[in-house]
Amino acid sequence: MVLIVALSSISKGLALAWSLAAAPTSVDLVDEVYQIPANEWRYVDLTLKQQPALVSATFQVLSGPGQARIALMRSQDLERLRGGQPHGVLAVTPLASSGNLSYYVHVPDDYAIVVDSHAAKPSTVHLRISLDFGGSPGPPVTRLSSRRQLAVILISFAVFFGIVSFSARRLWRAVKR
Repeated sequence: MVLIVALSSISKGLALAWSLAAAPTSVDLVDEVYQIPANEWRYVDLTLKQQPALVSATFQVLSGPGQARIALMRSQDLERLRGGQPHGVLAVTPLASSGNLSYYVHVPDDYAIVVDSHAAKPSTVHLRISLDFGGSPGPPVTRLSSRRQLAVILISFAVFFGIVSFSARRLWRAVKR
């Protein structure tokens, strides 16, 4: 009987561990369309008090003549923006009809994504924001182009055979004596 209870508790513990391991580390926060008045901006609050996260945001201007941009900033900088004072940004996209940004937030704090329209007429902007809590703070992994891969291989072979030749000559001289 004790063995059955122990096995039951072990299986419940394994099930809990499995469900936690399978829990998604990415959360979609916003997938909405916003109406932005001419030469105005709108924002979405991001409260990141738990742990560091990769903030990813994309936008696309659906209607309206102009371009827009999005910026990630701290809540203190948002208050300065509201007051018309100089403010900082953590990441910003260039003015375009669409764009995206990704920024790894290390410090838990209150943040905001600001959608800024520089059009003389109102714009309709589709905005998507997601958080990834399992991401690495390092740069994304990239591959070298084929030409650079070949160059690295050839240089490596040249250095290797140069060292082998130098060592062989030194050994041959030592053996001759």
